Amino acid sequence: MTASPLPLSGLFTLGSRRARHLVERNILVYRHGWIVILSGFFEPLFYLGSIGFGLGALIGTVNGPGGQPISYQLFVAPALLASAAMNGAVMEGTFNFFFKLRYSKTFESILSTPLSPGDVAVGELIWALIRGGIYAIAFTIVMAVLGLIVSPWVILAVPAALLIGFAFGAIAMAATSFMRTWQDFDLIQLVILPLFLFSGTFYPLDAYPESIRFVIQLTPLYQGVDLLRSLVVGHLDWSLLFHVAYLVIMGIIGLTIVARRLDKLLLK
Repeated sequence: MTASPLPLSGLFTLGSRRARHLVERNILVYRHGWIVILSGFFEPLFYLGSIGFGLGALIGTVNGPGGQPISYQLFVAPALLASAAMNGAVMEGTFNFFFKLRYSKTFESILSTPLSPGDVAVGELIWALIRGGIYAIAFTIVMAVLGLIVSPWVILAVPAALLIGFAFGAIAMAATSFMRTWQDFDLIQLVILPLFLFSGTFYPLDAYPESIRFVIQLTPLYQGVDLLRSLVVGHLDWSLLFHVAYLVIMGIIGLTIVARRLDKLLLK
């Protein structure tokens, strides 16, 4: 079968009826393996307890968005929420996506139905967002229980976390479409771990030299961390629009690439 041109005009209709069928399939697959999804919620919770409250008791306050002093727990919590959104989307967009693409041949079977490669890309991304949304809602509830809600703008934290998942999930799927073996996933960890540690997650920007600070501000996770932290503490300025635009463009680029790659790999 020869590859047909991908109708990009309908690619970004995330609520498309055909893509929802793929989401329903994933829900049925995971209904007996829900513990796998639930397990991804505990890692940021452990970090919050050990570093946020353990180390935070020694640190006290740090400079938050706009230079306002905030508790270290309040500084770390939204950053861990951003990291959870990133990790959940990357996990779904790399390991699970790769297995379906290269080993179980799930997508090849799906393409025997009316679904197109674009539908597959969108459906898989929606599923990654659903998984990330579960983490975001649960983590926000934990923040409320721990008394880390200080602004009504926190209501936008879940949509912002979904935006982070959209950006990282799309890029992760795009990168995975070029991978051939499981060993290639070492490169994913080589990128994700430094992002997690050096995106303003645990230390304020003024703790870094100015040259390093500029590089950090260009990283994708920093956009999510600063966006969520600003919403959680209620500090709103024009820089948030830059963060949103950055993540939206990142997600659109990734989704476009993965749709074209699936078109090339599956419609041969």
